[in-house]
Amino acid sequence: MQDCPVLYIVVPCYQEQDTLPATNERLLGLLDRLTSQSQVHTASRILYVDDGSTDDTWSIISDLAASHAQVCGMTLSANVGHQNALVAGLECAADLSDCTITIDADLQDDINVIPQMLDQYAAGTDVVYGVRRERKSDTWFKRNSAQAFHRLMHALDVKSVYNHADYRLMSRRAVKALLAFKERNLFLRGLVPLVGYRSSEVYYDRIARQAGKSKYPPGKMLSFAIDGITSFSVKPVRLVLTLGIVFVLVAAGMLVYALVSYFTGHAISGWSSLILSLWFIGGCILIGLGIVGEYIGKIYIEVKGRPRYFVQDSIIH
Repeated sequence: MQDCPVLYIVVPCYQEQDTLPATNERLLGLLDRLTSQSQVHTASRILYVDDGSTDDTWSIISDLAASHAQVCGMTLSANVGHQNALVAGLECAADLSDCTITIDADLQDDINVIPQMLDQYAAGTDVVYGVRRERKSDTWFKRNSAQAFHRLMHALDVKSVYNHADYRLMSRRAVKALLAFKERNLFLRGLVPLVGYRSSEVYYDRIARQAGKSKYPPGKMLSFAIDGITSFSVKPVRLVLTLGIVFVLVAAGMLVYALVSYFTGHAISGWSSLILSLWFIGGCILIGLGIVGEYIGKIYIEVKGRPRYFVQDSIIH
């Protein structure tokens, strides 16, 4: 047991009162198996991070921690978002564990591949990504939007792992390297590959949610995608500049055409094309301003340097 790693399973929770009892039972069973097989140390823990839930999530976590020595918990003073909740858990576990696994509370990600993750960690891998084999359990919209988002991120030269969310194992040094990134606009799926340590992948089939509701409706998914793009690439801003140059060239061409038409006696008739052009160019200008504004807004948030979260209470054994 001396050589077994101490594992912390970090589980961010928001309004998960319906899922937590079943989730805890499954994770405790897994941890008992791993301990009995000497894959992890007996000091290994499950760490639930309550992201400012307004239901009974924290009460349930407190009860579970009181009943089971392997269960720990912390609650944040306000809802700060999934990514910040993950970071809160990782910061807590960084000095207490040899390796950390992050997984969502609904356990749609298959926990049965965790022994494979630990085997790869034992072989010297610092980051093991949990990757879905396919997305059959998703709706048509979610499946195709996710694929489109990944292609876009790839086109923008953003490093990411296809069909990977936030289910991963990280060694202690990988976690500490990740925590060295101090930005407030977090997109962990893009940050973790920047750590650069040895990585690998394990594949699994995702199951349908058993209870509760998805915490990523279409609006939040879109916001998350925008955060991911603007946090890792300036290409959208360069695209605005390119479009500006193109419009100037088009305008110059139209000026030449108008002058030639005037001197050759051809009348320039119709205002429809003019109005359509104005609407088109005006729309492009507004889009460009919106893109630039998104970056300026992120700069504004970053330079204020506000804390990512505050811990209201914690139960760490």
